[in-house]
Amino acid sequence: MNDLVNRFRTGEQLALARLISVIENEDSRRNEVMAQLYPLMGKTYIVGITGSPGAGKSSLVDRLSVILRKRDETIGIIAVDPSSPFSGGALLGDRIRMQTHALDKGVFIRSMGTRGSLGGLAHTTKDVAKAMDAFGFQWVVIETVGVGQAEIDIMHIADTTVVILTPGAGDSIQTIKAGIMEIADVFAVNKSDLPGADRVATEIETMLDLHCDTTKWRPPVVQVSSVTNMGLEDLLNAIENHRQHLLATGVFQKIRQERIKEETLEIVNYQWQQLVSRQVKIPGRVNELLQEVLNRKIDPYTAANNILAHVAASFKVEGVEGAPQRKIM
Repeated sequence: MNDLVNRFRTGEQLALARLISVIENEDSRRNEVMAQLYPLMGKTYIVGITGSPGAGKSSLVDRLSVILRKRDETIGIIAVDPSSPFSGGALLGDRIRMQTHALDKGVFIRSMGTRGSLGGLAHTTKDVAKAMDAFGFQWVVIETVGVGQAEIDIMHIADTTVVILTPGAGDSIQTIKAGIMEIADVFAVNKSDLPGADRVATEIETMLDLHCDTTKWRPPVVQVSSVTNMGLEDLLNAIENHRQHLLATGVFQKIRQERIKEETLEIVNYQWQQLVSRQVKIPGRVNELLQEVLNRKIDPYTAANNILAHVAASFKVEGVEGAPQRKIM
């Protein structure tokens, strides 16, 4: 694993791809990998692209990437696709996405399956974004599988979230009320070469007039077209303006620090779950307590407290698998 990380540090994209596979498949070496990459993280800017199926997210990401490459900026792209119910892999793979960048070393594209995740992002998307950050990409763009009430995960990862709407997509006002709009830092009305784009943009502006806090950032509404390239520079400028706003107000640093704390606690919770799961799989005290609950000898709450005490005791002996202690230099 150290050899793979060393190759990663030299900028070898094959090493990046293999480390992402370790992360995505939740290999037992994942914690070791993330610990080694952590000192390299924190330099990239993460943009989330979300919108309903058919909104043209992939095409828009492709066109934005072309502009960024003309500026000599590097991009890592994570395309979160629906999973195959049989293999768990992404139904749409890297090979059929964004072929414009196939030979460009300044662009790295990874498709990920949701693997049953209820949100718009795969469970390990956050760690894959961190790996791309550590690799040195200036931008990481995450394209989500779609939108819905549960698919607001992106706001917990992205620095700027772009919500894409299109003309002719139904009752746009109803869509705005659905809650997903609250995560937007920038609105993009895609396919604006089609009739109805002005109406959608006006409806969003009206919604912002009614509900936007005037003391905070007001999401701009940008009309774009990935077919005609209309408004693409304006969209990138809107993203950059939001970035500068976050930096100038100190919000960027505050959000990043809060996320680090949240992610650390998430890791703690996940590892506790893993410890309990391992105990359930073997004969012993945990299964005895579960059986006592089934036999109504004790209540679930008392059993839970006893299980936690038992796992804590075993934790002192076993430690957490794959979690090396390492100082950050």
